[in-house]
Amino acid sequence: MNGNGFGTFIEKLRKNPQTIVMTEGTDERVLEASSRLLASNFLKPILLGNPDEIQKKSEEAGFNIRGAQIVDPMTYDKIDEMVDLFCEIRKDKGLTPEEARELLSHPNYFGTMMIKMGLADCMLGSSSISTSDTVRPALQIIKTKPGRSIVSACVILVRPSATGENEVLAMADCGINERPTVDQLVEICEDTANCAKNFGISPKIAFLSYSTKGSGHGEDVDRMRNAANKAREEYPELMIEGDELQFDAAVSPRVARQKCPNSKVAGYANTFIFPDLNAANMGYKIAQRMGNFEAYGLILLGLNARINNFSWGSNAMEVYSMAILTAALDLS
Repeated sequence: MNGNGFGTFIEKLRKNPQTIVMTEGTDERVLEASSRLLASNFLKPILLGNPDEIQKKSEEAGFNIRGAQIVDPMTYDKIDEMVDLFCEIRKDKGLTPEEARELLSHPNYFGTMMIKMGLADCMLGSSSISTSDTVRPALQIIKTKPGRSIVSACVILVRPSATGENEVLAMADCGINERPTVDQLVEICEDTANCAKNFGISPKIAFLSYSTKGSGHGEDVDRMRNAANKAREEYPELMIEGDELQFDAAVSPRVARQKCPNSKVAGYANTFIFPDLNAANMGYKIAQRMGNFEAYGLILLGLNARINNFSWGSNAMEVYSMAILTAALDLS
């Protein structure tokens, strides 16, 4: 996303500066992104890892991280306090101090506990762990938002359009739920729509299927149709196509005129709810790699904290961008 696209997020952070835990402090991409953040005053990185190793790596790579807070989970002076709180949170599961201490040696758990203890505002995990390994500590320690039963993952796709403005799309669930139920799809729909609004999207929401308005039959078709109907009933303020749509009917005005001529969404959808994880994950990567879209995400939705991670293929600029997005989204 170009600088103008980030203007709103950066302005929010300038008014309310934040701290972000970067769990992979020795990653060269994290160091470069941190040096860029430190050159401003709106988002301060907290790097996790061995201070000597982090300093050595940054000097070798030529990145100035002077002013960054570096915290080593292995020598943290408040680890006993952190262990006690973790055991209290997980007492129903019988977590022992020894087990808590071992888990907190992992940066994803340590960073999540820093947020819980008010020592950091948000966290960006690394590509060395899976999205599920980022979500697990968050669910155990911080939980989901009130009224939410699941966490989902949205990807924002951006590319320049012929008009000179950016074309911006939202897709979900691209990273968490293998085969969401009707109720879960409804949750995913609202969370994705709210996320999309942060990027200037006025959501036009399509529940995708291999069927358009009953042209096909099957359990998965029924699931997507029922989810679309329920979502439109529960969120009348959102523009949602009330039946399932094939992708061509969702995005092509010509196809939409033939298959669903009275729809206000079909042909112009920009927010896509996929039937399962396979389709969503492949869908956004096809758009990214073959459609020349920039992909931002996975953006985790439904958590009661601002926590994300960056993918293994991310470059330093994308890590920098994800840090800003993580800190700014849902910031009061």
